[in-house]
Amino acid sequence: MTVSDRLVVHVTFDERRGGYIATVPGLATVTALSLRSLRKRIEAQLPPAEAVKLELDRIARRERDRRRIALPGR
Repeated sequence: MTVSDRLVVHVTFDERRGGYIATVPGLATVTALSLRSLRKRIEAQLPPAEAVKLELDRIARRERDRRRIALPGR
């Protein structure tokens, strides 16, 4: 799915699998411990000019926020 020249990637968090899980029709399911790693792994499957928009569900947003709060110096 694309929105304004961006590939929208649906992301959730699975505590049992220990990380974020991204699904996009036509691409392999991607898992990673961080959103930054997840984005890099998705971009590795795409042409260089393709822009990626991570669409986090409620569980993924909650985990992202929990990790941000836990970072020292932020």
